[in-house]
Amino acid sequence: MTAVAQREPKTDPAVTRLVAEYESAAASLSTRSPSWVRELRERGIRRFAEAGFPSTKDEWWRFTSVEPIARGRFVEASERLPDVSAAVREVAVGDPGSLVAVFVNGRFAPQASSLDRVPTGVTVGGLAAALESHPEVVRRYLGQVADIEANPFTALNMAFFRDGAFVHVARNVVVEQPIQLVFVSSANGQPTVSHPRNLVVFEEGAQASLVEQYLGSGGVSWTNVVSELVLGENAVVDAYRVQREREDAFHTATSQSRHGRSSVYSSVVFAFGSRLSRHDITATLDGEGAECTLNGLSVLRGEQHVDHHTTLEHAKPHCPSWEVFNGVFDDRSRGVFTGRIIVRPGAQRTDSKQTNNNLLLSEEARADSQPQLEIYADDVKCTHGATLGPIDSKALFYLRSRGLDLEAARNLLTYGFGAEVLNSVSVEPLREQLDTLLQRRLEEGARKRSAAG
Repeated sequence: MTAVAQREPKTDPAVTRLVAEYESAAASLSTRSPSWVRELRERGIRRFAEAGFPSTKDEWWRFTSVEPIARGRFVEASERLPDVSAAVREVAVGDPGSLVAVFVNGRFAPQASSLDRVPTGVTVGGLAAALESHPEVVRRYLGQVADIEANPFTALNMAFFRDGAFVHVARNVVVEQPIQLVFVSSANGQPTVSHPRNLVVFEEGAQASLVEQYLGSGGVSWTNVVSELVLGENAVVDAYRVQREREDAFHTATSQSRHGRSSVYSSVVFAFGSRLSRHDITATLDGEGAECTLNGLSVLRGEQHVDHHTTLEHAKPHCPSWEVFNGVFDDRSRGVFTGRIIVRPGAQRTDSKQTNNNLLLSEEARADSQPQLEIYADDVKCTHGATLGPIDSKALFYLRSRGLDLEAARNLLTYGFGAEVLNSVSVEPLREQLDTLLQRRLEEGARKRSAAG
């Protein structure tokens, strides 16, 4: 009997059911993991049993209901990996020999990956295999960056993960090509769930670009992913994350990073897919002089709902940070943004700027913005701002006066709004791919409005 069975789980039937599922799967999970991983799993399920699913009564979740997930019946995806090569080819960027690691329902799929040209000093593959090949690195960082106390979905991932991505770039190694991680959710017949666990470590002086893409291939799925990222001293990393799962999918994610002295980190996240998505992003600037940029763009339609909850934690002095999150919401879609800037005691000379802009293309679309500052030092510069509303009528009139019809003018202004974030992507093939995706979305919206009269 495990330690979980000795505790009384929360009375919510959905929580009780998941705890029971963990108990049933504990034996098979244990045989594949060292004892210290089993201890992490036990901590995760205990925490989830205590906290349960969040509700709109919880402050950090009051604009996002996860009832469809809590009341849904999702089964663990089969270990049989379907062929997803065609889907991967559509999203992979760069040359045919680029570094592409593919994961199907959270499990590493080497047959669909392209890792023949991995440079010396770089490891890209599955986390399950890394437990044996890189045990010291994995044990040092796994479960040490992402906080299971802060988010019950993070705790649930800790309990149930079987595999995920492992990336390790050794000291002073410069990776010329982007490291690509492609996650495909494939559900056949019944709703499925996967819990990918990603561990990415850039040692001192390492330089690389990282591209994460999430897509769906058939059926309703729920992806509950946790990514832990560590930047050593003087590391330089550009990270991009594209969530383009099916519009009937569910996506919950936690991305937490720890930044060493004088490191430079730039992240851009894009949300195009899923019926319901929640992404918690936390960056801890834990070394003096660390720089961090967090940008994001959401483009939603129909009944889609996205919630980005970001935290920039300045733990050491002389750390600048910048943050721009834009959202474009059409039909009855809804966007939620909660952005926290925390300046810890002693983190003097902090310079942090945060902006959240939301464009509503429909009278039924909605956006909620909650910028927050928590400052415990006195020599800082911190600003935040938020806007929301329809397309500027004066700008629309100006373009129409120059001969553009209504939809062309709307699309041009909306594209410009999204391009503010899109242009921050330095990986050119990815930027071109996202540019095409954005324009296609806008054209589809224009055709829909024209058809509606």
